[in-house]
Amino acid sequence: MTEPIRVLVVDDEQLVRAGFALLIDATPYLTAVGEAGDGGEAVRAARRLRPDVVVMDIRMPGIDGLEATRLITADVDAPRVLIVTTFDEDDHVFAALRGGASGFLLKDTPPEELVDAIRTVARGDALLAPTITRRLITEFVRTPPSAPRGPTVPDTLTDRELEVFALVAAGLSNGEIADRLYLGITTVKTHVGRLLTKLEARDRVHLVIRAYETGLASAGPTSDAR
Repeated sequence: MTEPIRVLVVDDEQLVRAGFALLIDATPYLTAVGEAGDGGEAVRAARRLRPDVVVMDIRMPGIDGLEATRLITADVDAPRVLIVTTFDEDDHVFAALRGGASGFLLKDTPPEELVDAIRTVARGDALLAPTITRRLITEFVRTPPSAPRGPTVPDTLTDRELEVFALVAAGLSNGEIADRLYLGITTVKTHVGRLLTKLEARDRVHLVIRAYETGLASAGPTSDAR
């Protein structure tokens, strides 16, 4: 029998934590193994309980969700972190993803989408819907990091890999990339896997980050995102 996905819920509002935990426990093959009300408590709970996924708020007293995410994902065999936040009020989502998060949701997301997101990150994928990607890119360009751009794109990438890389950065799914480039979906998955290896990226979220850090992609086509 499949083991349930173990979830740690982190939010400074007790009612939000309780609601998430109830939803998780009511879903087959998911179980809430603990709750935390701030970042420091979240780090301790993650190390003690060893969850598969941490559902993480950003704005909390003491250690916030950004620093907690960085500390949690730095551990060996770290759980995946799913940020749940109010995007329009919080311009730190990009920093959370750079810090090790595997994706994010808005707090007004329907319950079934939260459940799907937990399953997505638990199996090692990134939560990176195209519409959310466009908003993320817009935010990144609006408040670019103060540090210089990162390293250039490796010379080891083939022309086809560069094409796939740019389309991943634009938020296209594997199926959409396959249609755009007239490739089979298995071929696209192979190219994405090679990009993850060559760019030392953990998932698709971090491929997008690499694309914008290296300057391969820009926000021109997405600047009208809402």
